[in-house]
Amino acid sequence: MLVSAKEMLTKAKAGKYAVGQFNINNLEWTKAILLTAQELNSPVILGVSEGAGKYMCGYSTIVGMVKGMIENLGITVPVALHLDHGSYEGALACIKAGFSSVMFDGSHYPIEENIAKTKELVALTNQLGLSLEAEVGAIGGEEDGVIGGGEVADPNECKMIADLGVTMLAAGIGNIHGKYPANWTGLSFDTLAEIGEKTGTMPLVLHGGTGIPEDMIRKAISLGVSKINVNTECQLAFAAATRTYIEAGKDLEGKGFDPRKLLAPGFDAIRATVKEKMELFGSVGKA
Repeated sequence: MLVSAKEMLTKAKAGKYAVGQFNINNLEWTKAILLTAQELNSPVILGVSEGAGKYMCGYSTIVGMVKGMIENLGITVPVALHLDHGSYEGALACIKAGFSSVMFDGSHYPIEENIAKTKELVALTNQLGLSLEAEVGAIGGEEDGVIGGGEVADPNECKMIADLGVTMLAAGIGNIHGKYPANWTGLSFDTLAEIGEKTGTMPLVLHGGTGIPEDMIRKAISLGVSKINVNTECQLAFAAATRTYIEAGKDLEGKGFDPRKLLAPGFDAIRATVKEKMELFGSVGKA
């Protein structure tokens, strides 16, 4: 059964740890993340970008796969299925398909329009018992063609959006999607602290979790970050393990070309990455 992210994030904020959102791209990804969450007794959020949604044949396909896996793998830890960086239309489509959580990224709209659209989605998600994430200040880097410059959010705008009744708030604090450039100046903890003061008990979200040094992650959690998104790191681990397998010629030995064998090292690499992140975020044993 899928659950809203509200309860798991409220607990995380109070307990000074964070729940990982791990983006899924296919069956292997989803299975690896769910099994690791179960093994570590950790709550987990499965993130789906609109691009990944198209790739996996649409949102209802994903809901069917995730619900089937939860049942067939005997997953008992809390699992939220969440639209990542959703458009307004995308959020409505995911709600209809059966997602338990959505993000509306209205950060590129003027603040008035962001507020108007967010209000509508707050009313709808509240009525259905789903969680809603909003964003203020575009996150840097590129995700599915959405390019942001790593802006720092205005804490007053954050308060305006938080006060609409969203479940969680993603605020830009100099974080970036993808690999971090060599000249990256780090996270703006002063901004994060100010946003935390203005938004109170609201769980805060850190996007672009790949490549942020561990001490910065721990500090961000101490300042109220309760959800951290990881995507690129799992992709890099999967790619490296697959490359090693093929370069060693394993796909040419016996039935090594069988996709179940070919994808196994990458699958194991995702599991190891997710485990490492859950331990860092402090969510192990918190289900």
